[in-house]
Amino acid sequence: MKIISMIPARYAASRFPGKLMQDLSGKTVIRRTYEATVATNLFDAVFVVTDSDIIYNEIVNNGGKAIMSIKEHDCGSDRIAEAVADLDVDIVINVQGDEPFTDAGSLKKLIEVFKDDNDNSIDLASLMVHIEDEAEINSPNTVKVIVDQTNFALYFSRSTIPYPRDKNAGAKYYKHKGVYAFRKQAILDFYKLPMQALEASEKLEQLRYLEYGKRIKMVETDVQGVEIDTPEDLERAKKIWK
Repeated sequence: MKIISMIPARYAASRFPGKLMQDLSGKTVIRRTYEATVATNLFDAVFVVTDSDIIYNEIVNNGGKAIMSIKEHDCGSDRIAEAVADLDVDIVINVQGDEPFTDAGSLKKLIEVFKDDNDNSIDLASLMVHIEDEAEINSPNTVKVIVDQTNFALYFSRSTIPYPRDKNAGAKYYKHKGVYAFRKQAILDFYKLPMQALEASEKLEQLRYLEYGKRIKMVETDVQGVEIDTPEDLERAKKIWK
């Protein structure tokens, strides 16, 4: 089984433009993420996939591997699908470019999902973290996921799901971490399928998979990590790095 990692990287982020090129204790955020992913030793190859000459040069000039996107893309999955179309690969792990604290243990759990999937019933896998903080549960910036009894995703939302009409019912809340593991065919199918209403409404690409009947296996991890979406996140990351 050939397994690679793809790190989609846009320069123009809406909330924090140029965040991937910000300095994180002597190296850029995207370089930190790339090097941390390589250092897991879990992949046959690691690539940054970008539409930015600045990010491409940052990786290549520092000894890394990068691929320039040919077309314009609305989401990371589309960018990855274009990049892997002609590659000989079985599983693709999408690591977000703004997560420099890449956790090898969590990534290994995602890979094991496919090694144990003898009947190929899983199209993709992703990570979730149990959360209890009410502010985080209610924040539209925190993407929540609900799962069935076997941890297959039922729905993802920026809203509070499940809605706590009965606060004593014992429902748990899970934050979705944007790290995906795809079968190659699943991501190629995604690329060909048009966006539907749920994805367009929530602005969550994973909903496209659910809307077209793909099965997403969720894997629980206790590693929160740091997603750098704002300047405040960057300052927090600098403190953690030290």
